[in-house]
Amino acid sequence: MGIFDWVLILGVVLCNIIYAVSASEYDIIGFIAAISGIVCVVLAAKGNVWNFLFGTIQVTLYAYISFKSTAYGNAAVNALYYLPMQFVGLWQWRKRGASAQESLKARRLSMPQLIMVAAVCAVCTVVLAVLLKYSDASQPWIDAFTTVLCVIAQALMTMAFVEQWYLWIIFNVFTVVMWISFVIQGTAHSVPMLIMYVFYLMNSVNGLISWRKLAAKGSVKD
Repeated sequence: MGIFDWVLILGVVLCNIIYAVSASEYDIIGFIAAISGIVCVVLAAKGNVWNFLFGTIQVTLYAYISFKSTAYGNAAVNALYYLPMQFVGLWQWRKRGASAQESLKARRLSMPQLIMVAAVCAVCTVVLAVLLKYSDASQPWIDAFTTVLCVIAQALMTMAFVEQWYLWIIFNVFTVVMWISFVIQGTAHSVPMLIMYVFYLMNSVNGLISWRKLAAKGSVKD
């Protein structure tokens, strides 16, 4: 890993430690989720197959935290989708040449595929937001939009498409906004999650740059 990768990882660690000391609030679950999460996405940006190990830890804890925060869409997608997709992703990445030593061969979406992805995202967001309004979800539209984005982005990641990173960037921006509101409300575990997603946003930009290079190196377009 490069200097920027270590800056992201150590940044999350230091920010969480500083917050814990200053607030006298030692959130072990939030801390572990944040650290495993940033290591996961840093490795994913590198096309390293080990990201799925840390991803399994992070999505399990994040599902629990989201449920406690009434972000039910995010909780459900982590427990019922992200978690099993860690194993599907491991299988798919190994098929595309990823290993402990080698990065995978990334590929690009065609224009018709891009249009289809955008249409599915829009329709599913509206449907999910309407459903969430019947629960006690505090932010149904943001919850629905980020949930749909991460479902599609995870699928694109599993199939090694570069365009996943555009969705991750949008997802991370909206998720940062969501956790800021939870911090203001004093929701449990919200500060470590906000810190984590700020660094996720930084990493998603880095991931886009890295994967464009991987795609060019692999010269693959499906």
